Amino acid sequence: MLEFAAPPTAGLPLRLADLRPWGREELAPALAQWLGLASVQLTCSGTSALLLALRTLRALEPQRDEVIVPAYTCPLVALAVARCGLRLRLCDLRSDALDMDGDVLRSLCGPQTLAVLPTHLCGRVADVAQAMACARVVGAYVIEDAAQALGARVGLPHGEEPVGWQGHIGFYSLAVGKGLTTFEGGVLVARDAGLRAALARAGEQVRPSRLWELRRSLELLGYAALYRPQGLGLAYGMPLKKALARGDWVAAAGDDFDDFIPQHPLGRWRQRVGARALQRLPAFLQQTAQQAAGRCARLAAIPGVEIVGHACAQARGTWPVILLRLPTAAARNALVRRHWGDGSGLSLPFVHVLPDYGRYDHVLTSARCDRLERARDWAARLVAISNSPWLDEARFDRLLFQIAISTGAGSA
Repeated sequence: MLEFAAPPTAGLPLRLADLRPWGREELAPALAQWLGLASVQLTCSGTSALLLALRTLRALEPQRDEVIVPAYTCPLVALAVARCGLRLRLCDLRSDALDMDGDVLRSLCGPQTLAVLPTHLCGRVADVAQAMACARVVGAYVIEDAAQALGARVGLPHGEEPVGWQGHIGFYSLAVGKGLTTFEGGVLVARDAGLRAALARAGEQVRPSRLWELRRSLELLGYAALYRPQGLGLAYGMPLKKALARGDWVAAAGDDFDDFIPQHPLGRWRQRVGARALQRLPAFLQQTAQQAAGRCARLAAIPGVEIVGHACAQARGTWPVILLRLPTAAARNALVRRHWGDGSGLSLPFVHVLPDYGRYDHVLTSARCDRLERARDWAARLVAISNSPWLDEARFDRLLFQIAISTGAGSA
């Protein structure tokens, strides 16, 4: 019998009917309608979407070459910036929110700034208004990294809008574990019609690749078959345990990327699969939000445990995971060492701030030496709990007890 393993994030399971090879469903218009936007542009990955955004903005502002990102973010962001021939600037985080510090951001913005990337990490909504204000002063653009936040919304005086729509450009990921998935895929949005046209022209230059599309299609079939508690014990649990056994937390977290970033159009069959699954996504997001609300209330009752919320007021995020900040790095590390590989849905969003990986130094250049004390503190104390419905109440109760033990609250 295959071992039970909760997925690290709450992804939407696929059904057999989603995989039909025939049909006329179209993902782009369905996504645009659901988001309430005029149109969206599909790419083969969230990273590919970021590449298109950066190249488009660089063509508009060729004299600018700096991109400001949070110091604690996906290493693929750094690789994409370098791939475009741009320089990375790392912004330290706020002490009270998983978002860029406003004072540090203002000090980094200047005449060379091409773009600022506020990041809605794990569905926690960032303060894009702050990023827009800083960028506006120096004439820079804002690209919202909403890779992990498809479906999150922000309340504004005139009503709600999707995250990704407050900046100049936004992008989402359709990778595994991001809610809706085509195994890999990306979505670009832009408010300005001129920018949308420029992004579309850049996308038209991307060449098809039958080899990559075949590979992603087979991987999507594998996802549909194995994205179940028992199947994940084989597809996710065994590689995870091997990485943890050799002490390789970077591989265990999936942070071990190489420099190559595939770029090709998203295939029509995978688009149809995504369009069919999208019909179930709103209900799934509502279900996981309700589950998270109840579990956050119970976690918050543990002394020393901080539930990570939004940096932006009036936000309605997505809940692929519940993020916790534990009182000390020692408590976090002890909890992770005991339970990361046991199928209980505990993981790390990212292991390090970008300069502390070492393997990405070649794309960070001078950013390796930036002062990032608060970001390092976040990286040292942060832990993620899967919000998948497959992490049932009995397993969550056991994990809750172990978290209390790690903080000293359950020692009695």
